[in-house]
Amino acid sequence: MPTASEPVDGFAAPYRLAFAAFAALLVATWWRPQWPAEQALHHSLTLLALVALVVVQRRRPLPFGSFLLVLAFLALHTVAARWIYSFVPYDDWFDALFGWRPADAFGWRRNHFDRLVHLAYGLCVAPVVCRHLCEVRGWRPGRAATRAIEVVLSTSAAYELFEWAIALTLAPGAAEAYNGQQGDVWDAHRDMALATGGAALAVAVVVARCRWRPGQSGPAQSGPAQSRPAGESVPASRRV
Repeated sequence: MPTASEPVDGFAAPYRLAFAAFAALLVATWWRPQWPAEQALHHSLTLLALVALVVVQRRRPLPFGSFLLVLAFLALHTVAARWIYSFVPYDDWFDALFGWRPADAFGWRRNHFDRLVHLAYGLCVAPVVCRHLCEVRGWRPGRAATRAIEVVLSTSAAYELFEWAIALTLAPGAAEAYNGQQGDVWDAHRDMALATGGAALAVAVVVARCRWRPGQSGPAQSGPAQSRPAGESVPASRRV
């Protein structure tokens, strides 16, 4: 993984096209909303994320792959917010497409789309953070991966606390609808665990790709070390 990325245009045509696709999805999910108040509440953080994304693209644009990962997570969150997480009809979608219902097959008694979104948070955000730390900050891949996992875990915990604070201001029924616990008292713990697990898996792939660079047969040269004349230093490009 290079220590410095080439300058990119954060508002080039591919970026605009991807953002337009996400915007179209966002608008479509607001067609005749069933729970407009709760949906708007879920999108309070979506708005902050989009503002932050635009600021980042103006100052230090993300690589296109990282940009797509951010939008992919926001797209999943947008779909979940449409049905306030607890009522996403994925069983009906699978039944219509494949004649198969996951809830019946696995014996699920709750809607698990929220679990998917939390897992996707780790899978999508951790690589973006890891790549930024490696390419822009010049961090070693292992250190960057560890910090990316820490970022996902800490922000997941902060989000659960944010949800809890919002729930305290709502009536019990509205709080349950917003939080989407669906009777699971360990919901927050499982959500954070999934996000952290997704982050660990994602950065493992990033680090593996970083070590298996083109032109190498493996993560490290396995041949015998070449001898050097006494007093000759190792070039900076070969130092580990």
